[in-house]
Amino acid sequence: MKKFFLIAILILTVNASAEVVHRIIIEGVINPVATEYITKSIEQAEETNVEALIIQLDTPGGLMESMHKIVKAIQASEVPVIVYVAPSGSRAGSAGVFITYAAHIASMAPSTNIGSAHPVFGGSPTGAQPDTATTSTLMEKVVNDAVAKIRSLAEKRGRNADWAEKAITESANITEKEALKLKVIDFIAPSVDSLLSLIDGRQVELDVGVVKTLRTANAQVITFEMNWRQRLLDIISNPNVAYILLMLGIYGILFELYSPGAILPGVVGGICLILGLYALQTLPVNYAGFLLIIFAVILFLLEIKIPSYGLLTIGGIISLIMGSVMLFESPLPFLRVSWQVITFVVTLSVLFFVFAIGMAIRTHRKKPTTGDAGLIGEIGEVYKPLNPEGTIKVHGEYWKAVSDEPCKKGQKVEVVEFNRNTLVLKVKPVK
Repeated sequence: MKKFFLIAILILTVNASAEVVHRIIIEGVINPVATEYITKSIEQAEETNVEALIIQLDTPGGLMESMHKIVKAIQASEVPVIVYVAPSGSRAGSAGVFITYAAHIASMAPSTNIGSAHPVFGGSPTGAQPDTATTSTLMEKVVNDAVAKIRSLAEKRGRNADWAEKAITESANITEKEALKLKVIDFIAPSVDSLLSLIDGRQVELDVGVVKTLRTANAQVITFEMNWRQRLLDIISNPNVAYILLMLGIYGILFELYSPGAILPGVVGGICLILGLYALQTLPVNYAGFLLIIFAVILFLLEIKIPSYGLLTIGGIISLIMGSVMLFESPLPFLRVSWQVITFVVTLSVLFFVFAIGMAIRTHRKKPTTGDAGLIGEIGEVYKPLNPEGTIKVHGEYWKAVSDEPCKKGQKVEVVEFNRNTLVLKVKPVK
């Protein structure tokens, strides 16, 4: 019993003295939400003074502005930052290359790849397309800036600067084995535990001028996932989700304005519109595309009021398709609305306006069946003879009535006029 007690104390002592390593997981596009997640995690790691922060990375790329902020946060970190491209099958593409090069230690899991960091030029947010010479000049500036940035990171971390330049200028892409051979990364590790064993004892020079020797062999790994707010924002920052939210918001508000008092469409539409507008702030929006979508909705509404024999509807369809395609200016497929979603939304929009609102308009154009107007044209039966005044029964109610022609009791008459002041119906015999 005493021996067991001593062993337990020894285990507790070892665990209490074990170093702590934080880990976060980035899967998907590098956007403002990922930037916030990484920067907050670095701040938390600094506050708790952990041994290191591991960024487990799997990304096709993302926004350059978000990437620059992440790189700056890593460079200013007072805690060693380790980028680990994992699990197997993952990649560090485009912006992921810069983040990997910025890390104090870079590692990849087996069957992973890195590269294809050539920047893309999406045009003007207003929709104005520059000429070929201007586009070429702007692209050259962007590429030169990216090359200078990644060469600086490579020289700072002692990595292969020439290959990094090829990844930008030639969209070079390599496997983890080639990356290790070319000194693009420092280690290949099949798991986080093996990575911690490999880097144990390694000296890391932080950008703040501190050299730290890592003690990670028996470190405790604590994984911090995105909180519910970040997960929600990350989901709606998907271009397809943002586009659907935007359209639902617009149609919900329109339906509420068209049918006041429905409440539910207005509430749901308002929530979707606010979320959609927030998502647009995290994406490369082309405002010409956004205006084309609004114009398409206006054309659909005008079709209801103006008989254009379908011309306004056709114009609305064309405007909606063009606006949907142009809404996000990035040529990268993961930062654009997919054609499947565009087709689905356009089809539903056309059906909504052609059938749903069309049915509502036909209903409004129908002859009223209640109130004063609902009496005109109705057929009643004479209760007291009309000569010229008398009483008739119509809609199960008895009304005073007058007629230019005498009418006998039980004779059928048609209501042709209603006097609101005297509440007297004018009728004529049904022949």
